[in-house]
Amino acid sequence: MSPASARWCVLIPCLNEEAAIRSVVESVLALGAPVIVIDDGSDDRTPEIIATLPVTLLRHEERCGKGEALRRGFREALRQGYDAVLTMDGDGQHLASDIPRIAAVAQRYPQHIVIGARLLDCEQQPKGRRCANAVADWGISWACAQPVADTQSGQRWYPREALDLVELPAENFVFEAAILIAASREKKLGVVSVPIASRYHGTFRPSHLRPVRDVTRITLYTIGRVVHYGHLVDSYRRSRGTPRVVDDTLA
Repeated sequence: MSPASARWCVLIPCLNEEAAIRSVVESVLALGAPVIVIDDGSDDRTPEIIATLPVTLLRHEERCGKGEALRRGFREALRQGYDAVLTMDGDGQHLASDIPRIAAVAQRYPQHIVIGARLLDCEQQPKGRRCANAVADWGISWACAQPVADTQSGQRWYPREALDLVELPAENFVFEAAILIAASREKKLGVVSVPIASRYHGTFRPSHLRPVRDVTRITLYTIGRVVHYGHLVDSYRRSRGTPRVVDDTLA
């Protein structure tokens, strides 16, 4: 099926986002896109706010982590018959205004995951986070055997082939890396990126990412995948090219 005719929805996993979730969801609904929200056990007003909006809301009674929230969202999207999913975070750092450009690039590049890569206004990113992301990009690109820009961005277009990987045994923030790697190596999908702005200054709540714990988990998983797929030197060479980035002004 061509992306132009694909049925797709926007999937928003969230946890304690009462300050931003209404504006995030309403900005997506204004585009006419259907929305699925997975509330991962929030203990603030997040689920009450979402319940007033015309979206599909699924709730975890206890916190299960971002991986399980995405997994449940993928299952629901497949149950509802969607062919693709566009994910974004619920804290306001991702903009609905970038969605049409990402969807347009997905039409131009079938059989690809499309990443909203934070390549603009990079000075907004704290230096430590920028360094950690660079290391992640290096390692995950090696595991994917193709260069990937911004492997840590949560704003992504997943085609059906990637959604079929929903049952991958990976949890928390590792799940997003696992999808990229398995889609690249097992589904032979490409990865293309659309430049979006880095947004770290403002009223955003602190990240749920635990740098030491979660980066360690991602690193160990990635090393395991590099070894699992073998051909280490060839995979490394293939990962060292220039990531495919499509300027959204051309999309």
